[in-house]
Amino acid sequence: MMGRQDDHQGQLLYHFDLNDVVPEDHLLRGIDRFLDFAALRAHLETYYSHTGRPSIDPELMFRMLIIGYCYGIRSERRLCEEVKLNLAYRWFCRLSIEDAIPDHSTFSKNRHGRFRDSEALRFLFEQIVERCIAEGMVGGEGFAVDASVVRADANFEKAIKRDDDDDWPRPGGATRAVREYLNALDDGLQPAKRISTTDPAAQWTAAPGGPAFFAYSTNYLIDTDAGIIIDVEATTANRKYEVESTKDMINRVEQRFNLRPKRLIGDTAYGVAEMLNWMVEEKHIEPHVPVWDMGERDDGRFSRSDFTYDAEADEYTCPGGKQLRPRRRNFAKLKSNVGKDGHIRYRASKLDCEVCPLKSRCCPNDVMRKVTRSVYEASRDVARALRDTPGYKQSRKDRKKVEMLFGHMKRILKLERLRLRGLASARDEFLLVACAQNLRRLAQWVGQDPPSHRIGAFA
Repeated sequence: MMGRQDDHQGQLLYHFDLNDVVPEDHLLRGIDRFLDFAALRAHLETYYSHTGRPSIDPELMFRMLIIGYCYGIRSERRLCEEVKLNLAYRWFCRLSIEDAIPDHSTFSKNRHGRFRDSEALRFLFEQIVERCIAEGMVGGEGFAVDASVVRADANFEKAIKRDDDDDWPRPGGATRAVREYLNALDDGLQPAKRISTTDPAAQWTAAPGGPAFFAYSTNYLIDTDAGIIIDVEATTANRKYEVESTKDMINRVEQRFNLRPKRLIGDTAYGVAEMLNWMVEEKHIEPHVPVWDMGERDDGRFSRSDFTYDAEADEYTCPGGKQLRPRRRNFAKLKSNVGKDGHIRYRASKLDCEVCPLKSRCCPNDVMRKVTRSVYEASRDVARALRDTPGYKQSRKDRKKVEMLFGHMKRILKLERLRLRGLASARDEFLLVACAQNLRRLAQWVGQDPPSHRIGAFA
Protein backbone atom coordinates (compact mmCIF):
# COMPACT_ATOMS: atom_id res chain seq x y z
CA MET A 1 0.00 0.00 0.00
CA MET A 2 1.36 3.40 -1.00
CA GLY A 3 1.92 5.73 1.96
CA ARG A 4 1.05 9.42 2.13
CA GLN A 5 2.80 12.24 3.92
CA ASP A 6 0.71 13.74 6.67
CA ASP A 7 -0.26 17.35 6.13
CA HIS A 8 -0.22 18.30 9.80
CA GLN A 9 2.00 21.06 11.20
CA GLY A 10 5.49 19.89 12.30
CA GLN A 11 7.20 20.74 15.54
CA LEU A 12 8.05 24.39 16.11
CA LEU A 13 11.45 24.03 17.75
CA TYR A 14 14.39 21.97 16.50
CA HIS A 15 17.78 21.20 17.92
CA PHE A 16 20.06 21.38 14.89
CA ASP A 17 23.88 21.30 14.83
CA LEU A 18 25.65 21.85 11.47
CA ASN A 19 28.66 20.00 12.78
CA ASP A 20 26.59 16.80 12.91
CA VAL A 21 25.59 16.91 9.24
CA VAL A 22 29.03 17.49 7.68
CA PRO A 23 30.76 14.12 7.07
CA GLU A 24 34.12 13.58 8.76
CA ASP A 25 35.80 12.88 5.42
CA HIS A 26 34.40 16.00 3.73
CA LEU A 27 37.03 18.02 1.83
CA LEU A 28 36.15 21.23 3.67
CA ARG A 29 36.81 19.57 7.02
CA GLY A 30 40.32 18.71 5.84
CA ILE A 31 40.91 22.25 4.56
CA ASP A 32 39.52 23.84 7.72
CA ARG A 33 42.26 22.20 9.80
CA PHE A 34 44.93 24.25 8.03
CA LEU A 35 43.28 27.67 7.99
CA ASP A 36 44.18 30.28 10.58
CA PHE A 37 43.02 33.79 9.75
CA ALA A 38 44.45 35.51 12.83
CA ALA A 39 47.51 36.80 10.95
CA LEU A 40 45.41 37.83 7.95
CA ARG A 41 42.97 39.69 10.18
CA ALA A 42 45.88 41.64 11.72
CA HIS A 43 47.27 42.30 8.23
CA LEU A 44 43.94 43.83 7.12
CA GLU A 45 43.14 45.71 10.32
CA THR A 46 44.42 49.09 9.11
CA TYR A 47 42.28 48.87 5.96
CA TYR A 48 38.99 48.73 7.90
CA SER A 49 37.47 51.69 9.70
CA HIS A 50 36.80 51.44 13.43
CA THR A 51 33.93 53.93 13.21
CA GLY A 52 30.57 53.84 11.48
CA ARG A 53 28.68 50.74 10.42
CA PRO A 54 30.64 47.51 11.09
CA SER A 55 32.09 45.90 7.96
CA ILE A 56 31.59 42.27 7.01
CA ASP A 57 34.20 40.03 8.58
CA PRO A 58 36.99 39.54 5.99
CA GLU A 59 37.43 35.95 7.20
CA LEU A 60 33.90 35.18 6.01
CA MET A 61 34.62 36.56 2.55
CA PHE A 62 37.88 34.65 2.26
CA ARG A 63 36.22 31.42 3.37
CA MET A 64 33.54 31.91 0.75
CA LEU A 65 36.14 32.63 -1.94
CA ILE A 66 38.04 29.48 -1.00
CA ILE A 67 34.84 27.46 -1.38
CA GLY A 68 34.24 29.05 -4.78
CA TYR A 69 37.69 28.27 -6.14
CA CYS A 70 37.84 24.80 -4.58
CA TYR A 71 34.59 23.79 -6.27
CA GLY A 72 34.80 25.81 -9.49
CA ILE A 73 32.16 28.38 -8.43
CA ARG A 74 33.66 31.65 -9.64
CA SER A 75 30.49 33.70 -10.02
CA GLU A 76 30.05 35.63 -6.77
CA ARG A 77 26.28 35.77 -7.22
CA ARG A 78 26.06 32.00 -7.59
CA LEU A 79 28.54 31.51 -4.76
CA CYS A 80 26.27 33.41 -2.37
CA GLU A 81 23.33 31.25 -3.44
CA GLU A 82 25.31 28.04 -2.95
CA VAL A 83 26.51 29.06 0.53
CA LYS A 84 22.93 29.91 1.44
CA LEU A 85 21.66 26.45 0.45
CA ASN A 86 24.59 24.12 1.24
CA LEU A 87 24.94 23.10 4.88
CA ALA A 88 28.61 22.12 4.54
CA TYR A 89 29.39 25.53 3.06
CA ARG A 90 27.60 27.24 5.95
CA TRP A 91 29.57 25.16 8.44
CA PHE A 92 32.88 26.04 6.77
CA CYS A 93 31.97 29.75 6.78
CA ARG A 94 31.06 29.65 10.48
CA LEU A 95 27.44 30.59 9.65
CA SER A 96 24.45 29.22 11.50
CA ILE A 97 21.33 28.03 9.73
CA GLU A 98 19.75 31.45 10.36
CA ASP A 99 22.68 33.78 9.53
CA ALA A 100 22.33 36.02 6.50
CA ILE A 101 24.69 35.67 3.52
CA PRO A 102 26.67 38.75 2.35
CA ASP A 103 25.55 40.38 -0.88
CA HIS A 104 27.58 39.44 -3.94
CA SER A 105 28.50 43.10 -4.57
CA THR A 106 30.55 43.06 -1.34
CA PHE A 107 33.15 40.84 -3.00
CA SER A 108 33.69 43.25 -5.88
CA LYS A 109 34.14 46.23 -3.57
CA ASN A 110 36.69 44.42 -1.42
CA ARG A 111 38.53 42.68 -4.26
CA HIS A 112 39.21 45.92 -6.11
CA GLY A 113 39.69 47.91 -2.92
CA ARG A 114 41.00 46.62 0.41
CA PHE A 115 42.16 43.20 -0.79
CA ARG A 116 44.20 44.61 -3.66
CA ASP A 117 45.61 47.60 -1.78
CA SER A 118 46.78 45.38 1.08
CA GLU A 119 48.05 42.48 -1.10
CA ALA A 120 45.75 40.31 1.00
CA LEU A 121 45.51 37.49 -1.55
CA ARG A 122 49.30 37.29 -1.84
CA PHE A 123 49.48 37.28 1.98
CA LEU A 124 46.93 34.43 2.19
CA PHE A 125 48.78 32.41 -0.45
CA GLU A 126 52.09 32.76 1.38
CA GLN A 127 50.47 31.76 4.68
CA ILE A 128 49.29 28.54 3.05
CA VAL A 129 52.75 27.88 1.59
CA GLU A 130 54.25 28.37 5.04
CA ARG A 131 51.86 25.75 6.39
CA CYS A 132 52.89 23.36 3.60
CA ILE A 133 56.53 23.89 4.56
CA ALA A 134 55.73 23.29 8.23
CA GLU A 135 53.97 20.03 7.34
CA GLY A 136 57.08 18.78 5.50
CA MET A 137 55.55 18.91 2.03
CA VAL A 138 58.22 21.21 0.56
CA GLY A 139 61.72 19.77 0.16
CA GLY A 140 63.37 22.84 -1.38
CA GLU A 141 65.72 20.70 -3.52
CA GLY A 142 64.06 20.79 -6.91
CA PHE A 143 61.71 23.40 -8.37
CA ALA A 144 59.79 23.15 -11.64
CA VAL A 145 58.43 26.10 -13.61
CA ASP A 146 55.93 26.38 -16.44
CA ALA A 147 53.26 28.67 -17.84
CA SER A 148 49.73 28.03 -19.04
CA VAL A 149 47.60 30.28 -21.23
CA VAL A 150 44.12 31.18 -19.90
CA ARG A 151 41.52 32.96 -21.99
CA ALA A 152 40.74 36.54 -21.04
CA ASP A 153 37.21 37.92 -20.80
CA ALA A 154 37.66 39.82 -24.06
CA ASN A 155 35.74 39.57 -27.32
CA PHE A 156 38.04 39.26 -30.33
CA GLU A 157 35.59 41.35 -32.38
CA LYS A 158 36.12 44.32 -30.05
CA ALA A 159 39.76 44.82 -30.93
CA ILE A 160 41.68 47.68 -32.50
CA LYS A 161 45.12 48.18 -33.96
CA ARG A 162 47.82 49.78 -31.87
CA ASP A 163 47.67 53.18 -33.61
CA ASP A 164 43.88 53.36 -33.88
CA ASP A 165 42.72 55.72 -31.11
CA ASP A 166 39.21 56.46 -32.41
CA ASP A 167 37.55 53.42 -30.81
CA TRP A 168 38.89 53.98 -27.28
CA PRO A 169 36.27 54.93 -24.66
CA ARG A 170 36.21 58.44 -23.31
CA PRO A 171 38.27 58.96 -20.12
CA GLY A 172 35.13 59.36 -18.03
CA GLY A 173 33.67 56.08 -19.27
CA ALA A 174 36.81 53.96 -19.12
CA THR A 175 36.54 50.73 -17.17
CA ARG A 176 38.90 49.71 -14.39
CA ALA A 177 40.83 47.41 -16.76
CA VAL A 178 41.31 50.23 -19.29
CA ARG A 179 42.44 52.68 -16.61
CA GLU A 180 44.98 50.17 -15.28
CA TYR A 181 46.30 49.64 -18.81
CA LEU A 182 46.63 53.36 -19.48
CA ASN A 183 48.54 53.78 -16.22
CA ALA A 184 50.85 50.94 -17.27
CA LEU A 185 51.52 52.74 -20.57
CA ASP A 186 52.54 55.83 -18.60
CA ASP A 187 55.00 53.61 -16.69
CA GLY A 188 56.67 52.44 -19.91
CA LEU A 189 54.62 49.43 -21.05
CA GLN A 190 54.98 48.78 -24.79
CA PRO A 191 51.55 48.36 -26.46
CA ALA A 192 50.80 45.25 -28.50
CA LYS A 193 49.88 45.33 -32.19
CA ARG A 194 46.31 44.16 -31.50
CA ILE A 195 44.48 45.52 -28.46
CA SER A 196 41.13 44.61 -26.91
CA THR A 197 39.04 47.64 -25.95
CA THR A 198 37.47 45.71 -23.05
CA ASP A 199 40.68 44.21 -21.62
CA PRO A 200 43.65 45.94 -23.30
CA ALA A 201 46.30 44.25 -21.15
CA ALA A 202 45.33 40.83 -22.55
CA GLN A 203 47.64 39.45 -25.25
CA TRP A 204 46.43 38.27 -28.65
CA THR A 205 47.97 34.81 -28.98
CA ALA A 206 47.72 31.49 -30.78
CA ALA A 207 50.28 29.78 -28.50
CA PRO A 208 48.14 26.71 -27.59
CA GLY A 209 47.52 26.03 -31.27
CA GLY A 210 44.41 26.79 -33.29
CA PRO A 211 42.61 30.12 -33.64
CA ALA A 212 44.12 33.08 -31.79
CA PHE A 213 42.41 34.70 -28.81
CA PHE A 214 43.09 37.23 -26.05
CA ALA A 215 44.69 35.65 -22.99
CA TYR A 216 46.90 35.90 -19.92
CA SER A 217 49.47 33.41 -18.66
CA THR A 218 49.63 31.94 -15.19
CA ASN A 219 53.16 30.99 -14.19
CA TYR A 220 53.66 28.29 -11.55
CA LEU A 221 56.81 27.60 -9.55
CA ILE A 222 56.33 24.29 -7.73
CA ASP A 223 58.35 22.12 -5.41
CA THR A 224 58.67 18.68 -6.98
CA ASP A 225 58.39 16.68 -3.74
CA ALA A 226 54.62 16.94 -3.39
CA GLY A 227 53.66 19.30 -6.20
CA ILE A 228 53.08 22.27 -3.89
CA ILE A 229 52.83 25.63 -5.67
CA ILE A 230 55.34 27.85 -3.91
CA ASP A 231 54.79 30.90 -6.11
CA VAL A 232 52.51 32.08 -8.88
CA GLU A 233 52.67 35.08 -11.17
CA ALA A 234 50.35 36.50 -13.81
CA THR A 235 51.78 37.84 -17.08
CA THR A 236 50.54 38.59 -20.55
CA ALA A 237 50.65 35.56 -22.84
CA ASN A 238 54.14 36.32 -24.10
CA ARG A 239 57.10 33.96 -23.82
CA LYS A 240 59.52 36.75 -22.92
CA TYR A 241 57.45 37.84 -19.91
CA GLU A 242 56.82 34.25 -18.85
CA VAL A 243 60.55 33.53 -18.70
CA GLU A 244 61.31 36.80 -16.89
CA SER A 245 58.64 36.07 -14.29
CA THR A 246 60.65 32.99 -13.25
CA LYS A 247 63.41 35.23 -11.93
CA ASP A 248 60.89 37.25 -9.92
CA MET A 249 59.35 34.13 -8.42
CA ILE A 250 62.66 32.51 -7.44
CA ASN A 251 63.92 35.75 -5.88
CA ARG A 252 60.65 36.20 -4.00
CA VAL A 253 60.66 32.63 -2.66
CA GLU A 254 64.25 33.02 -1.53
CA GLN A 255 63.46 36.28 0.24
CA ARG A 256 60.14 35.17 1.72
CA PHE A 257 60.85 31.53 2.69
CA ASN A 258 64.66 31.35 2.55
CA LEU A 259 64.44 28.62 -0.10
CA ARG A 260 66.75 28.32 -3.08
CA PRO A 261 66.60 25.12 -5.17
CA LYS A 262 69.58 23.06 -6.23
CA ARG A 263 67.96 22.44 -9.61
CA LEU A 264 65.33 24.18 -11.72
CA ILE A 265 63.24 22.16 -14.17
CA GLY A 266 61.63 23.71 -17.22
CA ASP A 267 60.92 23.22 -20.91
CA THR A 268 62.87 24.62 -23.87
CA ALA A 269 61.32 28.08 -23.48
CA TYR A 270 63.46 28.53 -20.36
CA GLY A 271 66.61 27.31 -22.14
CA VAL A 272 67.52 30.67 -23.68
CA ALA A 273 71.11 31.75 -23.11
CA GLU A 274 70.38 34.70 -20.79
CA MET A 275 68.16 32.60 -18.54
CA LEU A 276 70.68 29.78 -18.34
CA ASN A 277 73.44 32.23 -17.45
CA TRP A 278 71.26 33.71 -14.69
CA MET A 279 70.70 30.24 -13.22
CA VAL A 280 74.32 29.09 -13.46
CA GLU A 281 76.34 32.22 -12.73
CA GLU A 282 74.06 34.30 -10.48
CA LYS A 283 71.97 31.75 -8.60
CA HIS A 284 74.19 28.66 -8.84
CA ILE A 285 71.22 26.49 -9.74
CA GLU A 286 71.53 23.41 -11.93
CA PRO A 287 69.56 24.09 -15.13
CA HIS A 288 67.59 20.92 -15.83
CA VAL A 289 66.32 22.61 -18.97
CA PRO A 290 66.75 21.71 -22.67
CA VAL A 291 69.01 24.26 -24.35
CA TRP A 292 67.32 26.51 -26.90
CA ASP A 293 69.73 25.81 -29.76
CA MET A 294 69.12 27.03 -33.31
CA GLY A 295 72.52 25.81 -34.53
CA GLU A 296 71.54 22.16 -35.04
CA ARG A 297 70.49 21.03 -38.52
CA ASP A 298 68.62 17.97 -39.76
CA ASP A 299 69.15 18.39 -43.52
CA GLY A 300 72.49 16.58 -43.76
CA ARG A 301 74.61 19.72 -43.44
CA PHE A 302 77.11 20.33 -40.68
CA SER A 303 75.64 21.66 -37.44
CA ARG A 304 77.41 23.95 -35.03
CA SER A 305 78.19 20.98 -32.81
CA ASP A 306 80.34 19.56 -35.63
CA PHE A 307 82.77 22.44 -35.12
CA THR A 308 85.31 22.18 -32.28
CA TYR A 309 85.88 25.25 -30.12
CA ASP A 310 89.32 26.13 -28.72
CA ALA A 311 88.83 28.49 -25.77
CA GLU A 312 92.51 29.42 -25.50
CA ALA A 313 92.81 30.46 -29.15
CA ASP A 314 89.18 31.68 -29.30
CA GLU A 315 88.50 29.93 -32.59
CA TYR A 316 86.51 27.06 -34.09
CA THR A 317 87.91 24.22 -36.18
CA CYS A 318 85.68 22.92 -38.95
CA PRO A 319 85.34 19.24 -39.99
CA GLY A 320 87.84 20.01 -42.76
CA GLY A 321 90.47 21.15 -40.27
CA LYS A 322 90.29 24.87 -41.07
CA GLN A 323 89.93 27.66 -38.48
CA LEU A 324 87.04 30.08 -38.01
CA ARG A 325 87.93 33.29 -36.20
CA PRO A 326 85.94 36.34 -35.02
CA ARG A 327 88.29 38.65 -36.95
CA ARG A 328 90.69 38.08 -39.79
CA ARG A 329 92.73 41.30 -39.61
CA ASN A 330 94.52 43.20 -36.89
CA PHE A 331 93.01 46.62 -36.34
CA ALA A 332 94.75 49.53 -34.63
CA LYS A 333 91.61 50.10 -32.57
CA LEU A 334 89.84 46.87 -31.72
CA LYS A 335 86.04 46.84 -31.62
CA SER A 336 83.86 44.48 -29.69
CA ASN A 337 83.11 41.18 -31.39
CA VAL A 338 79.75 40.88 -29.63
CA GLY A 339 76.73 41.76 -31.73
CA LYS A 340 73.54 43.39 -30.50
CA ASP A 341 71.98 39.94 -30.13
CA GLY A 342 74.69 38.84 -27.66
CA HIS A 343 76.48 36.53 -30.12
CA ILE A 344 80.02 36.45 -31.54
CA ARG A 345 80.35 35.47 -35.21
CA TYR A 346 83.25 33.27 -36.25
CA ARG A 347 84.07 33.25 -39.98
CA ALA A 348 86.15 30.92 -42.11
CA SER A 349 88.48 32.13 -44.84
CA LYS A 350 86.89 32.55 -48.25
CA LEU A 351 89.94 30.95 -49.85
CA ASP A 352 89.66 27.90 -47.60
CA CYS A 353 85.96 27.40 -48.32
CA GLU A 354 86.26 27.77 -52.10
CA VAL A 355 88.50 24.70 -52.49
CA CYS A 356 87.09 22.63 -49.61
CA PRO A 357 85.67 19.24 -50.71
CA LEU A 358 83.10 19.45 -47.87
CA LYS A 359 81.60 22.75 -49.04
CA SER A 360 78.42 21.06 -50.33
CA ARG A 361 77.74 19.80 -46.80
CA CYS A 362 78.84 22.97 -45.05
CA CYS A 363 77.92 26.21 -46.89
CA PRO A 364 76.80 25.42 -50.45
CA ASN A 365 75.03 28.76 -50.89
CA ASP A 366 77.55 31.01 -49.09
CA VAL A 367 81.09 32.00 -49.94
CA MET A 368 82.26 31.09 -46.45
CA ARG A 369 80.97 29.34 -43.35
CA LYS A 370 79.95 31.34 -40.28
CA VAL A 371 79.34 30.01 -36.79
CA THR A 372 77.77 32.03 -33.97
CA ARG A 373 78.62 31.64 -30.30
CA SER A 374 76.69 33.19 -27.43
CA VAL A 375 78.54 35.19 -24.83
CA TYR A 376 76.77 32.86 -22.38
CA GLU A 377 77.95 29.68 -24.12
CA ALA A 378 79.70 28.44 -20.98
CA SER A 379 76.35 28.33 -19.16
CA ARG A 380 74.76 26.59 -22.13
CA ASP A 381 77.51 23.98 -21.97
CA VAL A 382 76.67 23.37 -18.29
CA ALA A 383 73.05 22.67 -19.26
CA ARG A 384 74.14 20.37 -22.11
CA ALA A 385 76.43 18.40 -19.79
CA LEU A 386 73.47 17.59 -17.51
CA ARG A 387 71.34 16.02 -20.25
CA ASP A 388 72.65 12.47 -19.86
CA THR A 389 72.68 12.35 -16.06
CA PRO A 390 70.14 10.22 -14.10
CA GLY A 391 68.99 13.32 -12.22
CA TYR A 392 68.10 15.09 -15.45
CA LYS A 393 66.06 12.12 -16.66
CA GLN A 394 64.13 12.11 -13.38
CA SER A 395 63.58 15.85 -13.72
CA ARG A 396 61.86 15.35 -17.08
CA LYS A 397 59.34 13.13 -15.28
CA ASP A 398 58.95 15.57 -12.37
CA ARG A 399 58.08 18.39 -14.78
CA LYS A 400 54.79 16.65 -15.52
CA LYS A 401 53.60 17.65 -12.04
CA VAL A 402 53.27 21.23 -13.25
CA GLU A 403 51.25 20.12 -16.26
CA MET A 404 49.01 18.09 -13.94
CA LEU A 405 48.34 21.21 -11.89
CA PHE A 406 47.35 23.16 -14.99
CA GLY A 407 45.05 20.36 -16.12
CA HIS A 408 43.50 20.24 -12.64
CA MET A 409 43.08 24.02 -12.68
CA LYS A 410 41.21 24.03 -16.00
CA ARG A 411 39.25 20.78 -15.93
CA ILE A 412 38.35 20.38 -12.25
CA LEU A 413 38.44 23.94 -10.90
CA LYS A 414 36.98 25.35 -14.15
CA LEU A 415 39.50 28.15 -14.67
CA GLU A 416 39.49 27.94 -18.46
CA ARG A 417 38.48 31.56 -18.88
CA LEU A 418 39.00 34.52 -16.58
CA ARG A 419 35.92 36.23 -15.21
CA LEU A 420 37.63 39.48 -14.17
CA ARG A 421 39.47 41.89 -16.46
CA GLY A 422 42.89 43.45 -16.21
CA LEU A 423 46.30 42.10 -15.25
CA ALA A 424 45.76 42.84 -11.54
CA SER A 425 42.47 40.92 -11.57
CA ALA A 426 44.11 38.02 -13.43
CA ARG A 427 46.76 37.95 -10.70
CA ASP A 428 44.02 37.76 -8.05
CA GLU A 429 42.27 34.86 -9.78
CA PHE A 430 45.51 32.92 -10.28
CA LEU A 431 46.47 33.42 -6.62
CA LEU A 432 43.09 32.19 -5.42
CA VAL A 433 43.12 29.07 -7.57
CA ALA A 434 46.69 28.32 -6.40
CA CYS A 435 45.48 28.68 -2.79
CA ALA A 436 42.68 26.21 -3.51
CA GLN A 437 45.06 23.69 -5.10
CA ASN A 438 47.52 23.84 -2.20
CA LEU A 439 44.73 23.52 0.37
CA ARG A 440 43.23 20.53 -1.42
CA ARG A 441 46.65 18.89 -1.52
CA LEU A 442 47.15 19.57 2.21
CA ALA A 443 43.76 18.09 3.06
CA GLN A 444 44.43 14.97 0.98
CA TRP A 445 48.02 14.23 1.98
CA VAL A 446 48.70 15.36 5.53
CA GLY A 447 48.20 12.55 8.02
CA GLN A 448 48.96 9.92 5.38
CA ASP A 449 52.29 8.44 4.24
CA PRO A 450 55.09 10.87 3.39
CA PRO A 451 54.90 12.25 -0.19
CA SER A 452 58.07 10.38 -1.20
CA HIS A 453 56.42 7.03 -0.41
CA ARG A 454 53.41 7.33 -2.69
CA ILE A 455 52.17 8.71 -5.95
CA GLY A 456 49.34 11.18 -5.45
CA ALA A 457 46.60 12.31 -7.78
CA PHE A 458 44.44 15.39 -7.76
CA ALA A 459 40.88 15.05 -6.61
